Amino acid sequence: MKVIISYPPIDTEKGYPTLGQNRQFQFFREPTYIYPVVPASAATLLKKAGHQVIWNDCIALGWDYPRFLEFVKAEEPGLIAIETKTPAVKQHWKIINDIKELFTRMADPKETGGTAPQVVLYGDHVTALPEESFLNSKVDFVLTGGDYDFLLLNLCNFLSRKETRGIVPEDTELEPGIYYRDNGRIRSSGQFQLNHDLDSLPFIDRELTDWRLYAFQNGNYKRTPGTYIMSARDCWWGKCTFCSWPQIYPRFRSRKAVNVLDEIGSLIENQGVREIMDDSGSFPVGQWINDFCEGMIARGYNKRIFLDCNMRFGALSFGELNLMKRAGFRLLLFGLESANQATLDRLKKNIKVEDIVEGCRQASKAGLYPHITIMFGYPWETYEDALKTLRLGGWLLRKGYAYTMQATMVIPYPGTPLFEECKRENLLNTLNWEDYDMKSPVMKTNVEASKITGLVQGMYRVSFQPEFILRKLLSLRDMDDIKYYFRALKKVGGHIFDFRGLK
Repeated sequence: MKVIISYPPIDTEKGYPTLGQNRQFQFFREPTYIYPVVPASAATLLKKAGHQVIWNDCIALGWDYPRFLEFVKAEEPGLIAIETKTPAVKQHWKIINDIKELFTRMADPKETGGTAPQVVLYGDHVTALPEESFLNSKVDFVLTGGDYDFLLLNLCNFLSRKETRGIVPEDTELEPGIYYRDNGRIRSSGQFQLNHDLDSLPFIDRELTDWRLYAFQNGNYKRTPGTYIMSARDCWWGKCTFCSWPQIYPRFRSRKAVNVLDEIGSLIENQGVREIMDDSGSFPVGQWINDFCEGMIARGYNKRIFLDCNMRFGALSFGELNLMKRAGFRLLLFGLESANQATLDRLKKNIKVEDIVEGCRQASKAGLYPHITIMFGYPWETYEDALKTLRLGGWLLRKGYAYTMQATMVIPYPGTPLFEECKRENLLNTLNWEDYDMKSPVMKTNVEASKITGLVQGMYRVSFQPEFILRKLLSLRDMDDIKYYFRALKKVGGHIFDFRGLK
């Protein structure tokens, strides 16, 4: 079967959409491309199983919509797989209908052409609302849960069973988690199950998936080219009420440390990667991280690349942070979210405000670079509450305890406990999914929208304060530092512009 794994063009008037491998959706004025690990794993699995796979990220390629449609028309695939998220799903519905209409016209006797491809949607939004896309588009299948690489392989094998006799097992049946149409009715193969062995996955075919498209335009990398991996799916805490990924990965699983080390070695030797972002929701801890770090040091990888990862405050001792530094770790991404304990408790972060300060201090003392994420626009917070978060984030940055940060508006995505709370308490301004793009608050709050956007901009403006700039200049050690600093300044300016004039 010929399969296109695609990110079709999205309305770019707002900027560059961060669809792939991103827990929250936002349009950026400055291009940021995040390597989509699970879809890339799907492409690799399909190719290994004998399917003809085409990787087509129109966003990273800069294609417009007519070019995409002409590409699909020329390739005549049997199936197109598209990752979707809440703010993009309505556009994806239109794209699906356009594809179906395109091939309907091609089937006219006056024209040449074949059968319309079957279209698959996957991701956190359709996991939360799987039937919605069938009611609003001509989509053929919806994959739920986070193991959509395994599910897409299962689906393609199922559809190709007769065409590839001898390659696909005759007893291939649909795994749980797949929604489909059956004589006008929406049916499901059952509740998705996260029972796949992650160590059984082949290392991603980086060339097949155009990894260099994502190797440079990413603010996390100090050294390029860089790429992403996932040591685990997804977060061992997995209870934060605003995060949509615990809904697709309700059970934490990690690969063996040696398996991840082997992949890193392959990326160093075969792709010349200089920095790797591990995008597990929370990097594995305990004995796993000790074994992994010792392996990085024993193999000498710590002298050849930088590693970045997501981490939780309070999860590591100072000794473990020192070991991570020796192992080649550079950037640790922490979710600060708010400086108000009541908010942290309501979000089920399971941390104290003092954990945030001490966690940044300890990581910085160990020689690591904490990156903090901050959100504004909680319905229950006052403007003074939000100012406390702004002040704490700014203080951490100016003092050098935090190295970089990302500030956004909090968005309650469907499927999350926060979304359900907002529905229950009548706190939603809209159910128009296109408004869930962080361009304006979608939750009712006593704080004016312009003030919320001002708080987000205020966080980014810390980067232009003299104390922050001086500390950054004094920390420059090599040309990579200088290049990284100027790339970061450009992106900060873009983020400020992202929220300019929003209401």
